[in-house]
Amino acid sequence: MLRAAVEAVEPRRLVASARALPALDGRPLFVIAAGKAAWPMASGLADVPGLGIEAGLLAGPRIGAGPLPARFEWIAGGHPRPDAASEAGGRRALALARQSRSGGALLVLLSGGASSLLAVPAPGLTLDDKGATIAALMDEGAGIADLNCVRKHLSAIKGGRLGATAGSAIALVISDVHTPIEDDPAVIGSGPVSPDGTTFTDALSILRRTGPLDRFPRAAVAYLERGARGGVEETPKPGDPRLTDVVYEILANRHTAVAGAARMARELGCEVHVIAEATRGEAREAGAAFARTALDTAGSSDAPRVCVIGSGETTVHVRGSGVGGRNQEFALAAVAVLDGSATGAGRPAVLASVGTDGIDGPTDAAGAVVDSSSAARARRAALDPGAACARNASYDFFEALGDLIKWGPTGTNVGDVHVALVARGQP
Repeated sequence: MLRAAVEAVEPRRLVASARALPALDGRPLFVIAAGKAAWPMASGLADVPGLGIEAGLLAGPRIGAGPLPARFEWIAGGHPRPDAASEAGGRRALALARQSRSGGALLVLLSGGASSLLAVPAPGLTLDDKGATIAALMDEGAGIADLNCVRKHLSAIKGGRLGATAGSAIALVISDVHTPIEDDPAVIGSGPVSPDGTTFTDALSILRRTGPLDRFPRAAVAYLERGARGGVEETPKPGDPRLTDVVYEILANRHTAVAGAARMARELGCEVHVIAEATRGEAREAGAAFARTALDTAGSSDAPRVCVIGSGETTVHVRGSGVGGRNQEFALAAVAVLDGSATGAGRPAVLASVGTDGIDGPTDAAGAVVDSSSAARARRAALDPGAACARNASYDFFEALGDLIKWGPTGTNVGDVHVALVARGQP
């Protein structure tokens, strides 16, 4: 089911069938593909006849063994923290946008991860200033909307600045944005071709809300303060004439992945319940709540097998020194809820949570799987799930049990998918 979710958001097929491509009318095409799905998205253009690609930039990880698409330059920037290659990619993207103004067209292929893979610091700032600011926010569990607001106001390419440079663009997007507005163009990839409704004042407020300002690089704080006083030009806002000729098409999102998982579950004979609202909040709290919802849903059903599917993206407040990721911590919190000896419910259950990109935190795992026996197996191995959660050490816990899910990079990204299967009676 999890594999079916990922296959439903396969980028190459999605790009080749995009509705917006015929509008290009054979004009010289300048392409910027950025994000975790950049390689397969760019490869999908090869399946579209009649595209006159003049030059292209591929900013993202190499996926598969296929060749670099013709006329593309590959710059693999850093993720989740941008590096010098990210800055080189960002500056190349701005150059392509300028080139497209002379009778050409700019095509932007966006997917999750683009924010760090195209990174041009605002004038007077360094990549370290920007990166350290974002890293501090991430350590405090800042959500994607807050992160992107700050990114845009420390950047020379985000928040509509790339689109304003080009004057017109077509954007094909695989969305990993779920809150506060689903598939918000201003948030996906930090909105490089979309108007920005946030301000320097908003960005400065996010830093103040997160902690004392002296924990952030002084140059970044000073730049935001200057912008809040009106001393720096704001990002392009809604109604800016430089962005009125931008066509934006969402190719896939979390709902696309969930639909793929649900189809597979029904084929396997399960009664399917989809949680429409995006999963959000602290990973450990969301994981326990999802497990309880799965048991409660199955408890009120007469079906022999019940499948509950959720999706979204949680956050982790780093409190310990362990290694893990939000999906692993989500699953870890479900261990106690699914403990067969504690529930006594006679409903064997299995639960898994994965990142659709195949990467969960700074680990080689996509996520983890737990079941009604996980707590008992942990006790026999002298492992304490509560202590592991407190240390943010979910990776070591699941590695010891052999319950990590390891796929490697999938070449797509629509956030996280959670699946729980609950059966009636004993297995």
